[in-house]
Amino acid sequence: MGKLLNIITSLHQKTKRDYLARMVNNKAECAKIARKFGRDFWDGDRKYGYGGYKYNGHWEPVARKLIEEYKLPDNARILDVGCGKGFLLYEFKKLLPGASVKGFDISGYAVENAKEEVRDSLFIHKVQDEYPFKDKEFDLVVSITTLHNLCVHELKPALQEIERVGKNKYISMEGYRNEEELFNLQCWALTCESFFRPEEWVWLFDEFGYSGDYEFIYF
Repeated sequence: MGKLLNIITSLHQKTKRDYLARMVNNKAECAKIARKFGRDFWDGDRKYGYGGYKYNGHWEPVARKLIEEYKLPDNARILDVGCGKGFLLYEFKKLLPGASVKGFDISGYAVENAKEEVRDSLFIHKVQDEYPFKDKEFDLVVSITTLHNLCVHELKPALQEIERVGKNKYISMEGYRNEEELFNLQCWALTCESFFRPEEWVWLFDEFGYSGDYEFIYF
């Protein structure tokens, strides 16, 4: 089993959230719309998701931490599983100009509206389906705040594919450690399918054969 890291927690904690306001704002209907992962989720009203997912450079520190953690060379091969608009991959390319980056997402809208500099490296694909890559093809595979959107039976093939294609792996998921965090997560999450404590996530990693590193974000 890999290590528990602290890569994106500080970025996650910068956002202020009104949990109760989201819960009482017709959340069930908003969740249905959010799970289409279309324009409303990314660039529509905040009640459907991000409320406007625009590039602002805040993924650069995350890329720097990952490069340092895994000692990635300039010609590193990097895959982002659930890449959204490719902002993290863009930061990798800025910091490692010789790197080869790939990314995929279930959202056609995200891929079509991705950062222009990396758009040609992205494609539409489900996280739980077999990846079109060779074993250990990538120096680093990352999947940030994506896997909790899968059901348990979908998590197994997703984790096994991440394990298969990556020499190093880093994933992050939503989780909870106590009743307050569970309540906040249930209020806020629009697309989460798997609500687990850290020890439950770690058990699943072992059960499904994932040996990489991981991080949990809490609400």
